[in-house]
Amino acid sequence: MGTTEQKEDKEIEAIKKDEKVQRALSETSLVAQKEGPDGAQKKVPFLGITAIVFLSCGALYFLLGWKRLPIPITYIPLAQKILLAIMLVSLVLFAIRLLKNIVNSKIEDKTKEFNFNRIADLFAALIILVIILSLLFANWYAAAVSFGIISLILGFALQNLITSFFGWLYILIRKPFEVGDRIKIGNVFGDVINVGYLDTTLWEFHGDYLSSDHPSGRIIRFANSKVFGEYVYNYSWPLFPFIWNEMSFFISYDSDFKFTSDTIKRVVEVKIGQAMVRRVKRFKKILSETPVDELDVNEYPTVILKAHVNTWIEVTVRYLVEPKNSGRVKRELFEVVIEELKKNPGKVIFPNTKMK
Repeated sequence: MGTTEQKEDKEIEAIKKDEKVQRALSETSLVAQKEGPDGAQKKVPFLGITAIVFLSCGALYFLLGWKRLPIPITYIPLAQKILLAIMLVSLVLFAIRLLKNIVNSKIEDKTKEFNFNRIADLFAALIILVIILSLLFANWYAAAVSFGIISLILGFALQNLITSFFGWLYILIRKPFEVGDRIKIGNVFGDVINVGYLDTTLWEFHGDYLSSDHPSGRIIRFANSKVFGEYVYNYSWPLFPFIWNEMSFFISYDSDFKFTSDTIKRVVEVKIGQAMVRRVKRFKKILSETPVDELDVNEYPTVILKAHVNTWIEVTVRYLVEPKNSGRVKRELFEVVIEELKKNPGKVIFPNTKMK
């Protein structure tokens, strides 16, 4: 058994070494970052390397100023500018990484940690851009004019990308969805696994080849600008993180309707469990402080019987479920409900049942 597990672990490690797999793991924010010894070892070398680069460039900068290095005098100002840029960039990277380590250690919510890291990286990139521009141009006026002209040109050429960037800011501030939420946007469904500066990545469920709320195995990327022109359906509302789901089947007019309804309610209540009922009751108390309290929120399953055009009675079971468990729960409920009803063929008559 141990040999099999070791072989499996080796196979997993081999898969993780693939370049595409590593890139996908680094982009996917749902992959929890381990803060054990390995994680600490990765952080310490980066901070140490940036500190060494800063000190080394500082020493070379002063040696150039003292003319202690065998470099022509005409190249000294340029060399000092380059060294100064490297020093400032390394200082920014050191400060940002240190800040992220301190703040992330105090944040328990992975979504907030993810958003903070993105903002920190953005500010670091902007500061580095300012450093490079200030060293490229002799004065700030020339830099501002040049930057303005470049921005104008890029604004026309990259307007879709710029709109997507503002879409990222909108998502960050207004929070129509966050990492981990199950959403529908446009005609696609999925769990949010990454929100980038320009696009969002979903782990698709209920795809083209599926009829149930189950992951399809595909990822979907869409530009963040899509949030400005599409309805966003979020199935993970914090005030009520449940959805109503339904399961339907047909029975004969000759069936005992009361017995069928009572049996279904009993089986479904047992299957869903009292823990789920208690959770719904807690959230109902929270909803009492909102306008949603005016609506009927029933924590127990309901059974609806209605006549169908195929001359059978359609039985619909409506119940509350967590969005990400809807497919599994529906399948399990169907199995146990049908199995229980089949124990009473005289009271519950299904299509194609042979009457004696």
